[in-house]
Amino acid sequence: MVRKVLKHKQGQMSSDRTDGQCPSPSPSMAAASGLAAVAGIVERLVAELGINGPQQEGQSETQTPVMRDNIDSGAAGDQDLHQEKTESEKIEHLFHRLHLHTNNKLRAADVLQITKHSLQTHESFAEEELIQTFLQKLLMMNYRARYINVNKASEHDKTEQRDTDSSEDIGDIFKAVSLSNKGTSQFDLIHPMDVQMAVFHCADGFLKQLLVTKLSQCQYALPLLVPDPFNQQQIEFPLWTFRQINKSWKKRNTNNETISQTYPVYKAETPMVSFFKFGSVSSSKSQLMNPLINEKHNTFFNRNCPGSSRTRVLMDGVVEIAWFCPSGSYDDKFTDCVAFCNLHGDAGDHEKQLQILTEMASVNVVLLPQLDMNDRSAEKIQNLFRITKPLICLCMEDESTVVKMKKGKFKIGLKDRNQSDVSEELRKTISDCLSESSSTFTLKDVSKHSDIRVDEEDDEDCRRGREAAQQMMSLLEKKDLTEIKESFLPHQGKLWHQWSQKNKELHRPQEDMSEMEISRKKTEMNNIRTQQHESNSGRFMKFFIEEMTSNDKHDTFFLKWLRILLDEYISADLSALHHKYNEKWSTVVKLKESHDKSEQLKTEQTELEKISEDLQAATFGMEHIMREISQIYESCSSVKQNKKDLQFHFSSLPSLAAEMMISGFPLELMDGDAAHVPLIWISAVLDELIKKLGDQRVFVLSVLGIQNSGKSTMLNAMFGLQFAVSAGRCTRGAFMQLVKVSDEMKTQMNSDYILVVDTEGLHALELAGKSTRDHDNELATFVGGLGNLTLINIFGENPSEMQDILQIVVQAFMRMKKVRLNPSCVFVHQNISDVTAGEKNMEGRRRLQETLDEMTKLTEDCDAECFSDVIRFDVQKDVKYFAQLWEGSPPMAPPNPNYCKNVQELKKTIMSHASISHGMMLTDLKDRIKDLWQALLKERFVFSFRNSLEISAYRKLESEYSKWTWNLHNTMKETENKLHNKIENKAIDKVDETDLQRELQKTSEEVEKSMLDFFEKDKDKHILIHWKTSFEIKISELQENIVRETKRKLNEILQQRDLKKKIDAQRTHHENTLFEKSKELASKLKHKANENETLKKEFISFWKQSVQIIITDTPVIKDIDVMRDVREILSVYGSVSVDQWRESRDIFSVSSYSVYVRIKKSRVTEKIKVMLDHSSLSKEDEAQIRSLVTVVDHHTAKEIQSFNIPKMGYNKSCIQQLTDYIKARVTKHEEESVKYEFKNEFFIDLVLSICKRANEMITDQHRLFKEANDPFIYFEKKREEYYSIFVKNCHGATSAAIFGEIICQKLKEPIEQSVYKKTARDLADEIRTNCESLNGNRSNLEKHILKTLAEEEDFDKYMNYIKNPRDHFKSFIRDEVSRYITDKLRVGVLLKMKKSIELLQQKIMKAAEESTELVQANRGDVGSWLKSFTQQLSDELIFSEKDLSGVKHDDVDDFNLLEDVIRDKLSVIMSDISIFNRETFDEKLDLKERPDELLINHFCQCCWVQCPFCAAICTNTIENHDGDHSVPFHRVDGINGWHYHKTEYLSSNFCTTLVSSGKMFSVSNIWFPCKDYRNAGGVYADWSITPDLSELPYWKWFVCRFQKDLEHYYKKTFQGEVQLAAWRAGWSKEDSVAQLALALEGPALHVLIDLTPAEQRDYKTLTGALEQRFGAQQTAE
Repeated sequence: MVRKVLKHKQGQMSSDRTDGQCPSPSPSMAAASGLAAVAGIVERLVAELGINGPQQEGQSETQTPVMRDNIDSGAAGDQDLHQEKTESEKIEHLFHRLHLHTNNKLRAADVLQITKHSLQTHESFAEEELIQTFLQKLLMMNYRARYINVNKASEHDKTEQRDTDSSEDIGDIFKAVSLSNKGTSQFDLIHPMDVQMAVFHCADGFLKQLLVTKLSQCQYALPLLVPDPFNQQQIEFPLWTFRQINKSWKKRNTNNETISQTYPVYKAETPMVSFFKFGSVSSSKSQLMNPLINEKHNTFFNRNCPGSSRTRVLMDGVVEIAWFCPSGSYDDKFTDCVAFCNLHGDAGDHEKQLQILTEMASVNVVLLPQLDMNDRSAEKIQNLFRITKPLICLCMEDESTVVKMKKGKFKIGLKDRNQSDVSEELRKTISDCLSESSSTFTLKDVSKHSDIRVDEEDDEDCRRGREAAQQMMSLLEKKDLTEIKESFLPHQGKLWHQWSQKNKELHRPQEDMSEMEISRKKTEMNNIRTQQHESNSGRFMKFFIEEMTSNDKHDTFFLKWLRILLDEYISADLSALHHKYNEKWSTVVKLKESHDKSEQLKTEQTELEKISEDLQAATFGMEHIMREISQIYESCSSVKQNKKDLQFHFSSLPSLAAEMMISGFPLELMDGDAAHVPLIWISAVLDELIKKLGDQRVFVLSVLGIQNSGKSTMLNAMFGLQFAVSAGRCTRGAFMQLVKVSDEMKTQMNSDYILVVDTEGLHALELAGKSTRDHDNELATFVGGLGNLTLINIFGENPSEMQDILQIVVQAFMRMKKVRLNPSCVFVHQNISDVTAGEKNMEGRRRLQETLDEMTKLTEDCDAECFSDVIRFDVQKDVKYFAQLWEGSPPMAPPNPNYCKNVQELKKTIMSHASISHGMMLTDLKDRIKDLWQALLKERFVFSFRNSLEISAYRKLESEYSKWTWNLHNTMKETENKLHNKIENKAIDKVDETDLQRELQKTSEEVEKSMLDFFEKDKDKHILIHWKTSFEIKISELQENIVRETKRKLNEILQQRDLKKKIDAQRTHHENTLFEKSKELASKLKHKANENETLKKEFISFWKQSVQIIITDTPVIKDIDVMRDVREILSVYGSVSVDQWRESRDIFSVSSYSVYVRIKKSRVTEKIKVMLDHSSLSKEDEAQIRSLVTVVDHHTAKEIQSFNIPKMGYNKSCIQQLTDYIKARVTKHEEESVKYEFKNEFFIDLVLSICKRANEMITDQHRLFKEANDPFIYFEKKREEYYSIFVKNCHGATSAAIFGEIICQKLKEPIEQSVYKKTARDLADEIRTNCESLNGNRSNLEKHILKTLAEEEDFDKYMNYIKNPRDHFKSFIRDEVSRYITDKLRVGVLLKMKKSIELLQQKIMKAAEESTELVQANRGDVGSWLKSFTQQLSDELIFSEKDLSGVKHDDVDDFNLLEDVIRDKLSVIMSDISIFNRETFDEKLDLKERPDELLINHFCQCCWVQCPFCAAICTNTIENHDGDHSVPFHRVDGINGWHYHKTEYLSSNFCTTLVSSGKMFSVSNIWFPCKDYRNAGGVYADWSITPDLSELPYWKWFVCRFQKDLEHYYKKTFQGEVQLAAWRAGWSKEDSVAQLALALEGPALHVLIDLTPAEQRDYKTLTGALEQRFGAQQTAE
């Protein structure tokens, strides 16, 4: 009985239920724990009562007829209450099983992200995956989303089957049937419509709208009236969910012409046919309705659909609506659009819904068990019969055909009738009724019923968003659509298009465009920006921005509403314009076909163009509003000032766009109308995106294809995006949209987001009626270079269309390969009729491969044999065939499930590509967009492309390489020092490479590990991998070179030790003789020990006599005159007169080498004679000679160091050796393929210039040698030490005390050497870390050099820097080190010295203590002590037993006293050494040991090749590096002496401008276009000069400041005082230095932004802020 009552009361719930009995739909609904309790109750009820669920519509009740009279009223009341509780529990249980909570809304953002589940194809699945699977399929427009196949049910069926099989054999069929009836019930299966409605109830507003939009695309019925599942009396009309749906149809007018109509579905006025049933019927109402709309598609779900079950919890009382849209053909079911509404459940139980439908319907259709006056719904049926609206009764128990009961009232029997006959009769009857009825309805009218809830009104955010959008739209009222953009969006119209055009002209200069014209064009562009800035923003845009910044909560609703209202606003006019365009186009075609060339054709074509322009002007959407914001931002940024009419700062605008991107809105990347990328805006938006999300890694997916090939539709289906897809609203330009990757998938996909880039179609017939291949190539190259993966979308298999698009694609990817971008691609063939034909597909793949290979070979400058040589491409995996989009003919055809399956397969392919791709960081994406667009602007993409990501990664690698090499050099320097000490101490007599390698091994392993970590863990590892092998080889070669060079140096020390062995032995002998004689004298004078004057007098007399004897026995070391020796040696090579000597030039500072050369006799021609008469060498000849001079200078400097003059002394042979080398090198140069030979003056001036430079250094080094080896000087320094020992001997000091003091005196100099060397190394290390100019790479050092030059304003220094950069760098480093030592004397140098001294003192005392312990333990003598002591210090000091070999110490036996004396005297010595003296510091150190030389050696081991045009130095920090030479900023080439042919005018062009111009330059009288400068060969071929208009103002300032000096230097003048004046007006020294800092330091822009405008213009404030920001930076990139 309980079951019967539940069936009878199905869907009927009391309106007075209490909160305690059932949760309300408010946010305070029962929590998860409550749901679990409810689930338990439901399970117990199911077990105890065996309750079946509510009966599905059309389900027969003949087996259990309900008799209301059988239940008394009291029992019925209790039963109603019980039923309410049971129904509520069922709903709670359903939500619990589906893991849904009505108070925890599903969000669209969560559903749209890439999850593991979304990549799987689910034919069957677990119950907990139901919601995910349904949503995933629905988002892909797969109408099989409702076909549910849960694994749990099939397992249950198998269990039941096994139970039956296991029972004993049944021989009786009746028994078998009886047993099988006890099998599985359908109670456990969840009804597909319950899944749909459960999602609907638990979705937020945006997901609901998306859900209903996708249901509409699947041609499914949509929820129109939805009762609250917990309170059936509360009914919601979800009008918001219909807002994005449009319906299109065609119908015939009275003239039999086909008319196309498109309306937003909420505005469409159509007749409506409502269907409902009373009582229990055996036929399915939904099944009867479906053939009226689409015979092949279940628009309304019914019992015969796959996955249907008997249980249905959430559908009773729901009204669904669907539309039939005619196609304009003669066999359409209805001639106009008709809406069909379906009330689920018994209409008698849902009076409110019934009332609304009957009021609004044009025709009512009722399904009845039979017409019976005693039926409980008889009165309702009678009312329907009485009203004037047509009524069609479908009677289950009637066998009759159509019977007209009276006007507008019909009866059709269903019993034993053929389904198709019934459908046709019903269709005709409805059609007849509609033809006689004029009533229509619109969806908006439903909201007028006061007793229902409208979602738009209930949601405050939605309502406020709508009101704001309506307020904004009111500003457009009564405005001509074609004039709206011009009136309301002034920033993006003509001004933006003019600016874009001029920018292209600027980057694509004409042949004769000068720097002056470039400056003029820039001025024009600035003026346009100023005009933009001065344009009124208008109320429309101000309202939009204010609304977006005022309330974050309803922003998204506001944007959605604005898009909806804009589409509604323009749709009618746009449709009319399209119709007008089509008519006019037809007229033009007819005239052309008739070969009519009259004025009429011209007139019609002109009118067609006008309509085309109107169409372009009338297209108005969110993208245009955002474009306007972008131009407001760019104009304000350009003039660096906020707009007067804005109430907020323009810098906040990118944040709005970033928020929109995060919310799922696309952002315009390329303006399709101007065909331009607003770089400033895009960069700012991406910066804001990084601030909000962090620097996330994105996988960029680009799409290319011809127009209307279904690109956007495919993306929308794949990712649930909302790119515009309607006809007439095709994508223009390029848009990008973010798709979030779920946390579980981030690791697998190596990305946090997918960035989808959708583009306008190739071969798009632009609205101006033009289509250019150039634009297609630009677009293909841009998105192809941007994407990590590019989808090439091809519609059908039309050979000619394919050929055209494939050619564009192949050329685009060829460009990518040439600039070392490595994207991949997948080809998608859309609209293939038979995608299952395997053989056909194989043939298609083969043809595609052949076509691609053929086009690859045909491409110019291509050495690839096949397409896969150009790009990563596998024809088996990377070609996809897509089924037709529609299953049947539109407009009523649903999407093809095979298409959806193809989309899913493609999605998996994309994700597999993502998993092996490194994607790119958002910061890198910003740089890539900039690089690609700037290269495309210059037309010659491969030539112009500057890969910022690669450059940035390489600079980072260079910085790391600098650290690795510094560590290796440092370690080997310490080893060299240690072995040097051992050699001098005669501890070793041989140096093996294996020993050196062993010493280097630990550091080598650390470097290798650091390299491995860097190449494997750095965020740019996929870029760095290009150089991994070459840098590993470089490090390996460096280690070999370091070991080899160290071995060479140590072997030289060994040789030099042997050479000066006699000198050292003689000096030691003299020292020891003096000690012994002074000791003898002391013993004689012991009785006068207290007579100090007598002792001093006797000692001085003794000292003079003894030293005089030594001097007499030792050869005199004379002073030297290097230049005299040079003159004598040069006289051998030709007479050098006094006049010539005086007039000799400094070869390093001459402006030209023309005076030094003459033409080789074999090459003399008339032309060359003329050239020589003008005393002119070609620029490349000048460069060659300058390079020769630099190489010779560098080599001779090394030679001079190798002479080791401080230790070995100077000899005239040194100069002879240098001269011989220079002569040989000059001769070798002449023998090479040069057209000139040197005059003798070149060789003489070269030798003189080099020797003049080295003169001071050689003289100083010889002085040091003399001081160390001249006996008089040497012993004069030692006199006080000897006198001290002499006095102690007089006073009878013990031999141990005397010996201790002698040891300390001998230790003083080695200690000083050791301390200074260690301090020098530590200082170099500290300076490299802390000194601003020296703490980074070579580019950072150069920035500081340029800054210093600008501050000093010394022309000679500038020319030295330009002509002899290596020398200038060395000089600058020396000055910086000197300044650092002076500035940091107390905090740096002295502390380091103190630390070194303390460490060394500890080591010496430890050696003394251990030697004492050893001798005392072994009862050894003083010899044993001395041996142990010197051996322990042999690594640290140049100090050995031989130094004391002549001092008698046999009587020393008090080792403790000896130790104490050493401790005391050592403290005094250390104290003396710690008094730092800069001159002593430099003098005591070998040149190569000084900190400045260590740093020079580090920084100057790099590339010094100079640009052949402007002499800028290649910034590569590796000498003899691979690849081209390059520099980020070039100079004015007149600085290097370039001038115009046959004039005296110096050039004022930048190289980067020249190489994009049509100018020519001459090399050896052969002319080359500057664009093809590499063809000139030689040094030109080795340089990469990228066209670039962002020249450094620094060099403009330099030319302006030193114009007269430059003209005097080159004996030429600069043309055009006006140009220089313009430059002068633009840039000061301070501005130039600031620009230099900004240019070389990317993050400096952020420093600038943080300052006020006044501070930005203040030089000191700006540079101070920059120094503060970058002062402690390790690497300046």
